[in-house]
Amino acid sequence: MATETDHNLGEAVAARVERRWATLSIVIVGLLVGMAAYIGIHQATMPQGRVETADPKTLHLSGEFIESNLGSEIEADGSVTVRAIGQQYSFTPQCVVVPAETAITFRATSADVVHGFLIEGTNVNTMLVPGYVTALPVRFKAPGDHVMPCQEFCGIGHQGMWGKVKVVDKAAFRDMAAAKRRLTCVD
Repeated sequence: MATETDHNLGEAVAARVERRWATLSIVIVGLLVGMAAYIGIHQATMPQGRVETADPKTLHLSGEFIESNLGSEIEADGSVTVRAIGQQYSFTPQCVVVPAETAITFRATSADVVHGFLIEGTNVNTMLVPGYVTALPVRFKAPGDHVMPCQEFCGIGHQGMWGKVKVVDKAAFRDMAAAKRRLTCVD
């Protein structure tokens, strides 16, 4: 039969275990709050180094995103810049051609509402926000086709908002670029 001493000893052990778990829980919560505070303060004091804007009302009239400037273009250093616009319910251009094994920068914006910019099979996944230019560096390893759906609900026609990225061999891309200043695979 248990004695009163055994009962008191059991209560003492249970109290000690409960204090340890309570202390551990408080330490974990304190660590998480500290991490959240550090990240919040760091992000607030370290904003993006460069935020580019574009007037969504005049995108098609002048500047970087006029229609004749959209698509893929070879830069002087050999890299490729792709300019595109997301708008309800399409990407312009609908299909872009880029070379494999080349530094590529996608520069895109939205003409109306927030759109998603996702290139399946890659780590490209961002939002296109009206009034701001999104710049994404990318490098494709091999030729192939990638689907580019809008993954941010943008209205009733959202499900039909798809684009395509066609990755071709470097030599084929150079041949195509020699014939035209801006490349798309929808001509």
